[in-house]
Amino acid sequence: MLIKVRRGWELPEAAATSESVFVNRRTVLQSLGLGAIAASLPGVHAARADAIAYPFAKNEKYTVDRLITSEEINTTYNNFYEFGSQKTISKAAQKLTTKPWTVTFDGLVEKPITIDAEALLAQMPREERVYRHRCVEAWSMVVPWSGFALADMVKFAKPLGSAKYVRFETFSRPDEAPGMRQFWYPWPYIEGVTMAEAMNELGFMVTGAYGKTLAKSMGAPLRLHLPWKYGFKSIKSIVKVSFTEERPKTFWEAIQSSEYGFWANVNPQVPHLRWSQATERVLGSDERVPTKLFNGYAEYVADLYKDLAKERLWA
Repeated sequence: MLIKVRRGWELPEAAATSESVFVNRRTVLQSLGLGAIAASLPGVHAARADAIAYPFAKNEKYTVDRLITSEEINTTYNNFYEFGSQKTISKAAQKLTTKPWTVTFDGLVEKPITIDAEALLAQMPREERVYRHRCVEAWSMVVPWSGFALADMVKFAKPLGSAKYVRFETFSRPDEAPGMRQFWYPWPYIEGVTMAEAMNELGFMVTGAYGKTLAKSMGAPLRLHLPWKYGFKSIKSIVKVSFTEERPKTFWEAIQSSEYGFWANVNPQVPHLRWSQATERVLGSDERVPTKLFNGYAEYVADLYKDLAKERLWA
């Protein structure tokens, strides 16, 4: 028997969990080192992510009026400071061990939990979304991301009502990531959003791109994408998600707060201290196009900031 979930993000028959796996889900979770989680989550889906078929069903709600940037560019032109300050880090990033990979949820939650990233993915409503990506350096791309809504992950973590912020933390492995040996950076990489931002429908947890599992150079196995913010807010290779009452001090704030603020929303009218944000270079072409407020997603997110007139909302 196959368990078929009939929803808009429906998976193909081959991706459904078999009865034998479902019945023995605690055994499977124990093999992943998740015995305690199996005991506390009686309805948990035990399939591993490498048994889940890519590509995921495309969510047609999120469309982009540009061509998708080529996979070759997106996997080789990356900011990933853990592996170096240049864009050409794709080879160095192959040293990152991504299996096994666990994610810890802690802070202001009902119960702290550590779960294998593949087991987490197996429990989430999965889909593909095509989003714009706008770097603070004034270049842009379009990516077909695969994954699940950030809001669904927040619900999974069961934060307390006192939680006001979500803090994300990446791995800390200087032996695998040479950029982390540069002591002048405040490792590990930290990012944060408000609870309201985290529950916005646009926030997306990425596990894949281009119809396959995520490339290491793009932040495998689990990264964040916030399409209305500058790219440095979309933290890569996440190992911890904490719910806090205080606003987290983010990586780039700690380095240079006058240039890289907490909010970092895209705004063509507010220049960076060293360059204009009015236009952007489209990767893969010689084209330069006007930048849009909130990167073109104002209808989804503008209301989040209507009562924050005194905040510096733009990087």
